[in-house]
Amino acid sequence: MEDQTGRRGASANAVAGPGARTRVTAGLAHRPRAADVFPVDWVRLSDTRFRVTAHWPADHAFFGPVDDRHQDPMVVGETLRQTSMVLAHAEFGAPADTHFVMRDLEVCADPDRLLLADADEPVTVDVTCSEVRRRGRGLNGMRTTMEFRRAGLLVARGTGSTGCTSPAAYRRLRERRPASRGARTPLPEPVPPPLVGRHRAEDVVLAPADRPGSWLLRAHTGHPVLFPRPNDHVPGMVLFEAARQAATAASGRLPFLPSELAVSFSRYAELDSPCRLDAEVLDKGEDGVTVRVSGTQDGQPVFAATLTRAPAAPVRPLP
Repeated sequence: MEDQTGRRGASANAVAGPGARTRVTAGLAHRPRAADVFPVDWVRLSDTRFRVTAHWPADHAFFGPVDDRHQDPMVVGETLRQTSMVLAHAEFGAPADTHFVMRDLEVCADPDRLLLADADEPVTVDVTCSEVRRRGRGLNGMRTTMEFRRAGLLVARGTGSTGCTSPAAYRRLRERRPASRGARTPLPEPVPPPLVGRHRAEDVVLAPADRPGSWLLRAHTGHPVLFPRPNDHVPGMVLFEAARQAATAASGRLPFLPSELAVSFSRYAELDSPCRLDAEVLDKGEDGVTVRVSGTQDGQPVFAATLTRAPAAPVRPLP
């Protein structure tokens, strides 16, 4: 496998040249509902640099306000995820039926600049693509690094690595899993929504477990935002949200507005076996708290996340 930053196999959207603006479609973002698509359009600045316009609605059904002043910082991670897939398809030639797997995701945000009062302002996202890996003429994966600005202010930075798998390779990988044939664990009852900073029970992704500081993942496959399309495993952003909800419950801080979030994924989270989340409060002070959350399934690690809540934390450079 060769690492390079060329653009072989890119779609027709990419040949218009720098300065040509292209609209984002729901299909490119892997979202069936237009209301759930946050990037709006983009322009190519070079072979690996792009400027994206995004919109963070104040009243989104899931990524909505967490209190009477702030938008949810989790919308930054979701925008990064969608933007990465859009560019992978339209600028780097990933076919429409590509399966994407999130390897890691990191966001540094300033919650005091994620204000509901600014929700009508467009978000400018400066994107750099690196570690572009090709397999033949196709895309094997890449890293995207982004800066998010709104109303002239830097709101957040983020980076994430995404892998790409063809349908045939994905079928070979998944064919022996019971979940690929529709097997599911029963959906458990949720913990009380206020415990995890949610208003509606259907948005809760944690269920009670057998000891303090632990929960079971509650994967509601009928949820229109968390599971927008049929899937035989738990999407990475569901695990990211589960980590935030576990950090909220473990710390007791409401609202839990993350200023730093980092998650790495070890394997797929399956739908046919219970997944346990354990939270450890690492540092708890008057103004902030850091929580480490780990997910395990069948005795194997699934993901590890660290989340910091610091209400007035400035945006810091990523390492």
